[in-house]
Amino acid sequence: MPGTKHVKFNPARYMSAAALTHKTVRVLAGHVFYSQGDDANAIFYLESGRAKLIVVSKRGKEATVSLMVAHDFIGEESLAGAAGFHAATAMAITPCVALKLDRDEMVQLLHHEHEFSDMFLKFVLTRAIRTQEDLVDQLFNNSEKRLARTLLLMAQFGDSGVPQTLIPPVTQEALAEMIGTTRSRVSKFMNRFRKMGYITYNGRIHVHKSLLNVVLHDKLPDQNSKRPVLLDPAPTAAEKKKRAKVA
Repeated sequence: MPGTKHVKFNPARYMSAAALTHKTVRVLAGHVFYSQGDDANAIFYLESGRAKLIVVSKRGKEATVSLMVAHDFIGEESLAGAAGFHAATAMAITPCVALKLDRDEMVQLLHHEHEFSDMFLKFVLTRAIRTQEDLVDQLFNNSEKRLARTLLLMAQFGDSGVPQTLIPPVTQEALAEMIGTTRSRVSKFMNRFRKMGYITYNGRIHVHKSLLNVVLHDKLPDQNSKRPVLLDPAPTAAEKKKRAKVA
C-alpha cells in the first residue's frame, strides 16, 4: 500500500519450498484482475505496477476505495472461508505483473512457510490500519485535505525521500471519486496547490514534498502555528443537569 514500507518477497523460493507451480499474470492498464461479484478463489501478489479497488453501486455510481502498489496482495478476502464473492473490482492503473495463487495454495503456504505467514499477517494488519485512517480521513477532514492526502499516498512519500514524485496518470474525475467530491472542486484545489508550489502538472502530476505541510501538520506555508482545533463546546447548565439525572 502507498505510504508503507514493504518486506521484499521472493516468490520462487516460497513456491519451490512448498512444491507449488509458479504462476505469473500480466494485466494491462485499465484491465482487471477480477470484477466485483466474481468468485473469490485466488490471491494476487503484485510484483510490479499499481492497481486500485473500485466499487460500483446498484445505481451505477463508481468509487475508488483503495490503491495498491508493488509488494501488495490483492484479493486476500479469498481466505475468509467458504466460497464467496469479491466485493470490489481490482483494476490495473499501470501495466502490472503479479503472482497468482489459488486459495488452497495460499493456505498451504501460510501453514508451512512461517516467514511468509509473518509477512502476510503484517500486510493484513497494515491494510486494516490504513482502512481506519481512510475512514477517519473521510469523516473528519475536508475535501481539500483529503485530496492532499490522496496525492501523497499515490506519490508514496512514505517510501521515498525525493523532493517530488510523478504519480501515475489520473484524471480529476477519478480523484473526485476517491475523495468524495466534485470534479470542479478538485480542479479548484489543484489550482490552489499549484499556486502554492505543492504540485506541478502539465498532463502528469508531480507532487512536491511541501504538500506534507497541509496533511501532516495542518499548516500552510505562511503560517507559523497550527490552525485552531475545534473542541467539543463546554456543556450548558441544562446539559449538565440532564447528564446528572442519567447518571
